[in-house]
Amino acid sequence: MNHPRKDLLNISSLTDEEIHMLLDSAGPMKELFTKSVKKVPALKGKSVLTLFYEPSTRTRSSFEVAAERLSADVTNFTVSTSSVVKGESVQDTIATLQAMKVDYVIVRHYNSGLPNVIARHTCASVVNAGDGAHAHPSQALLDSFTIREVFPDVRGKRVLIVGDILHSRVARSTSLLMKRLGMEVAFLGPGSLVPRTEHSGIPRFSDFNEAFAWKPDVIYLLRVQKERQDAPFFPSAREYNKIYGVTEERLRRISGEGLYIMHPGPVNRGVEICDLAMDYERCLINRQVENGIACRMSILYHLTPQTQH
Repeated sequence: MNHPRKDLLNISSLTDEEIHMLLDSAGPMKELFTKSVKKVPALKGKSVLTLFYEPSTRTRSSFEVAAERLSADVTNFTVSTSSVVKGESVQDTIATLQAMKVDYVIVRHYNSGLPNVIARHTCASVVNAGDGAHAHPSQALLDSFTIREVFPDVRGKRVLIVGDILHSRVARSTSLLMKRLGMEVAFLGPGSLVPRTEHSGIPRFSDFNEAFAWKPDVIYLLRVQKERQDAPFFPSAREYNKIYGVTEERLRRISGEGLYIMHPGPVNRGVEICDLAMDYERCLINRQVENGIACRMSILYHLTPQTQH
């Protein structure tokens, strides 16, 4: 990067050059840990704090492994999910972070914009690991990296994102990055869960037949938020599966057309996806997990904390 970047808060703030650099260096990072070398001393002596106000085993453990592979020291700071975080306690948290003199803070929070607040008030490099229904930049990078492994030239490739677009920070960040890289994106989901105002220029489909006619290359399934499953957008998990899930019948079509399947995890089997699909040869879900570590190593490696005073 021409100018050192302190934080990674969203995709829109990245330049094209930064996007390509983060994706390009994830390849060598993956080579490192899939071969015999388990650790490199790149961040030796640096400290990484994971600050999660919302549970997420997968994202947090992925950042932890990435930091450890770069030889950083990792500390977990789990905030009780029941505690309502008031403005005052966020200030307390920031003061604590400054006192601890950590170099990197990985933040996940249910309120949009909180990682930005922390980033403005601390010298540490802040990585947004998901805030509200706003952004999840590291997920977008690992998704795009995974597609680039399958299609070395991603321009013109079509990705169908299926599910709850409205509440999904993954859909926001991932669709934005994919379009920046020249891919085409479309949405399929219940009408009430596909926002009309946002995401202009993205086609929306109401059923799989319409979506298949669009000829996607990748089917990207979003996780149905368990906590919202009985909300009035759709009658039940079974009903959702029938209309929007990859059922065994749909899997036969996906397989026949050679399409790839992705999912940010964790998967609700029998809701978004049937068991058979998890073993389908073009299912990229396990590869996404592996690539998550590589991309997060790349992010930590390229961010530059400010010097602590």
